[in-house]
Amino acid sequence: MDLTGHDVAGVVDLFGALTRAELGEALAELAFKRGEDHDPDAFAADIDAAVRSYHLVAVEPDATDAAVDETLYVVGPVAFPELPEGATDLPHILDVESRNIERETVARAAERRFRDDASAAVEAGDTERIEALLDVSYELEAWGGVDLARSRDRLDATLQ
Repeated sequence: MDLTGHDVAGVVDLFGALTRAELGEALAELAFKRGEDHDPDAFAADIDAAVRSYHLVAVEPDATDAAVDETLYVVGPVAFPELPEGATDLPHILDVESRNIERETVARAAERRFRDDASAAVEAGDTERIEALLDVSYELEAWGGVDLARSRDRLDATLQ
């Protein structure tokens, strides 16, 4: 099953936030409905890609009041959540309650991750990642109300 970051974010958006296992199960249910491979582990690369591209943001459990002790995945700053075909049934199929994680909490998690990603990209001299992060920085600022000007300046200076 081919999934975009927007598709993965659409599934998460149905619930507000999901653990990795819950998200894998949700994607497996979609695949099953389509008659495709429905092993939850088969979607690890799709989830990782959505996190790497900032379609999803990982929020640690101690930063939330959710009744879970696992990392939660929440829709991120570059996502335009799309519901894949058959996804509207997922809340009726999965035994997962809707969760609401405060935007400020998610924005702080995304900002921390962004700063770490920016430092790693600069240290590695990874121009492709630097360029992608520059684009993300504008989305994250508008979405999360954070100031990434200094990080963006550092990324820009690396490309000079």
